Amino acid sequence: MKNLQDILYKVNLVSVHGSLDKKMDAVVFDSRKMVENGLFVAVKGVQADGHLFIEKAILTGATVVVCETLPEKLIPQVTFVQVKDSSVALAYIAANFYDNPSLELNLVGITGTNGKTTTATLSHKLFSDLGFKVGLLSTVVNKIGETEIPATHTTPDPVELNRLLREMVEAGCEYCFMEVSSHAVHQHRITGLDFKVALFTNITHDHLDYHKTFREYINAKKGFFDNLGTNAVAIVNIDDTNGMVMVQNTKAKIRTLALQTLADYKAKIVENSFSGLILNINSHEVYTNLIGGFNAYNLLSVYAIAVELGQDEIEVLTGISKLKSVEGRFEYFTSPSKITAIVDYAHTPDALKNVLGTIQTVRTRNEQVITVVGCGGDRDKTKRPVMAGIAAEMSDKVILTSDNPRSENPDEIIREMQQGVSPERSARSLSVTNRAEAIKVACALAQPGDILLIAGKGHEKYQEIKGVKYPFDDFETVKETLKNLNK
Repeated sequence: MKNLQDILYKVNLVSVHGSLDKKMDAVVFDSRKMVENGLFVAVKGVQADGHLFIEKAILTGATVVVCETLPEKLIPQVTFVQVKDSSVALAYIAANFYDNPSLELNLVGITGTNGKTTTATLSHKLFSDLGFKVGLLSTVVNKIGETEIPATHTTPDPVELNRLLREMVEAGCEYCFMEVSSHAVHQHRITGLDFKVALFTNITHDHLDYHKTFREYINAKKGFFDNLGTNAVAIVNIDDTNGMVMVQNTKAKIRTLALQTLADYKAKIVENSFSGLILNINSHEVYTNLIGGFNAYNLLSVYAIAVELGQDEIEVLTGISKLKSVEGRFEYFTSPSKITAIVDYAHTPDALKNVLGTIQTVRTRNEQVITVVGCGGDRDKTKRPVMAGIAAEMSDKVILTSDNPRSENPDEIIREMQQGVSPERSARSLSVTNRAEAIKVACALAQPGDILLIAGKGHEKYQEIKGVKYPFDDFETVKETLKNLNK
């Protein structure tokens, strides 16, 4: 229970109608979740306007309503708080309601198109191994110490986010590593949080269904760094052309990392094979189980974060040498018939190119690379032909299939992908709408020594079709198929 006056701290108020001397039991922005003596924030969302549900919220227990536009009829027993921006207000209210837990943690935010999940997850593992109790907020799973909580969004809504951070504090966590999506920045989900470190991995073609233009997408990511405090550290990958753009207006201390140019944190790939990477990081050589140039960036990012948080360099490098691949991120095995299967979440053109590029650097050229790839429905359509083109150019055979078609016709998605396959490559391209069948076809085409890449879904344990999530696991499907082929 919190005082209304206290939880309105930092909120930009336009007008107040009613008493501020009230105790609140909950903060809610979904009227279906309203409880007695709750505060309802009417947010103008992407799919619905919360202002349309003010009356319902009051009927089900709201005694305070925060909104941008006041209803025509004000109820005397209810306090109406008019604000300039409900999304911003919700973020501050949620943080205040949970006593601003980010101030009691070393909160690290990781943003970028690719590498967020791996960097956050590996950082969580490293700090756990160093003896700290640590929180994790990621696309795959949320963790309080080693206790797992299912994740529904890359970055939770402000109420859930601050609730989880408060639970981390109560559980004794000293650090929290979280992914920060462009949607979360744009929708003010992270407003009001105190970040100690913010890291930028890279930015490439993605989410243009939401941001409309690449410039808008860049500005959304940049907004994260624009709002950092003077006590924060901003770490940016300057091998990315937009790396320094991110920190043009930041108040934070700036640190750089790179593989291709001089930087505060510098790495060089000494060796890259299926057995792992040997890296030279700031003049220290380290062996790691992870594979590929993209993981060199991820590991360098983990190192930079840890050192900026005051950890000993040698202890960090020792810990990095023990880290394992993150689920669904270049996760691979070799079948008894010597076929190597790789499952990766690559669902953007750049991520797919990175994974296939890594395969090219470790292959012997005496084998086929067979790629199974799809594109999600109700998402950025412009990347569909681009991804298919990359898969066709960088593979010996490619099978275009469904990802999560959601509300769209999967055959239409595949037709749009096919437009990116050049006439010279079309003979090596197949289309199989059913994803399980596509994986089976790939396995049937593979010979001993060949490499299979199953791209796009990674860690996901479902396939979403027409609003229904059906159980589906790429890793288990390819593993079981190859096992049966060996009988």
